Amino acid sequence: MPAAYADIYLDQGSTFNSQTTLADLYGNGYNLTGFTVAAQAKKSYYSSNVFINFTTTIVDANNGIIQLSLSAANSANVPAGKLVYDITVKNSANVITRVVEGQIFVNPGVTGVTTSYGSEV
Repeated sequence: MPAAYADIYLDQGSTFNSQTTLADLYGNGYNLTGFTVAAQAKKSYYSSNVFINFTTTIVDANNGIIQLSLSAANSANVPAGKLVYDITVKNSANVITRVVEGQIFVNPGVTGVTTSYGSEV
């Protein structure tokens, strides 16, 4: 089954927390007991540079609820614009499945935001 598609809107310099329920076609949450989850974002699918390594948590394994988090300090260093991301899960047999993918629209901030060069633009 192909991964679900969902866009994310992220405010640069703000704390980000978002919960997602991984469910089948009938709305039943996947049982994620024994799974781990990972999520990253890049400028493009072909880029080797990772701009975001989300903190990922399985909030409710029995009902397939996961959470993506990013601190305000880390989001301040994410470039404004558009990124691509995906979420993968890995089971106990080390089988990795991409479950969600999409774009991240990063809204630029003003307060406390600097460029990756460490100086104001």
